[in-house]
Amino acid sequence: MTQSRRFRLLLAACLLALLPAARGVQADSVTVFAAASLKTALDEIVAGFEAATGHDVSVALAGSSALARQIQAGAPADLFISANRAWMDVLDRDGLLAPGTRVDLVSNRLVLIAPAPADQIEIDASLDLLSRLGDGRLAMALVQAVPAGIYGKAALEHLGLWQAVAPRVAQTDNVRAALALVALGEAPLGLVYASDAQAEPRVGVVGTVPRDTHPPILYPAAVLRDKPAARTLLAHLQSPAAQAVFAAQGFTLLED
Repeated sequence: MTQSRRFRLLLAACLLALLPAARGVQADSVTVFAAASLKTALDEIVAGFEAATGHDVSVALAGSSALARQIQAGAPADLFISANRAWMDVLDRDGLLAPGTRVDLVSNRLVLIAPAPADQIEIDASLDLLSRLGDGRLAMALVQAVPAGIYGKAALEHLGLWQAVAPRVAQTDNVRAALALVALGEAPLGLVYASDAQAEPRVGVVGTVPRDTHPPILYPAAVLRDKPAARTLLAHLQSPAAQAVFAAQGFTLLED
């Protein structure tokens, strides 16, 4: 663990120690814009945070690209959690992040899914995706804009599979929509995050995409409108309790 991360975790612990006392302070509202893949974990984490602080948290979920563009257009978000660094970099360059608040929260894995039950296969350059798709399509988030789609396309390109499968890809606005296509049986295969697959009992993991086939999957977070409640929530997201929820929901902790 780096020294800077130790400091952030210590700061988070100190702020969390003040959570019970926060009930004596006037409650505030926090608007969070977050990548759709965070839904299940955030539902649980936010519920605990609201109970401990009395603050009211509203979470808007969508693809990171759509959320970043809304923030650029002036959407009243207090905290942004992206599924990749690129969209956070865009807002940083625009001067829209509160200085010193940006931090990487968790990581993830990319997996190939099918309607449950699913047989395991090896994901490598020899994989014949077309034969496995049959007459169906491969469900993926938007490959030019949404992080899960960007990672997925990069992996398939690295493995030499993209050119053949590209005409058979069904692109969706976010990764949870790609997950839904497979869960509903409308697509025989999909590329989603491990955390998404874990959240949906109607799909099974066919195989895990090798990490070295795509850029690292990271979830950066930052305060946008510098209000105390937003900073407290960001600290809570880094706390051991919140990190345990992320891990239980299939995310990879950065120490791992």
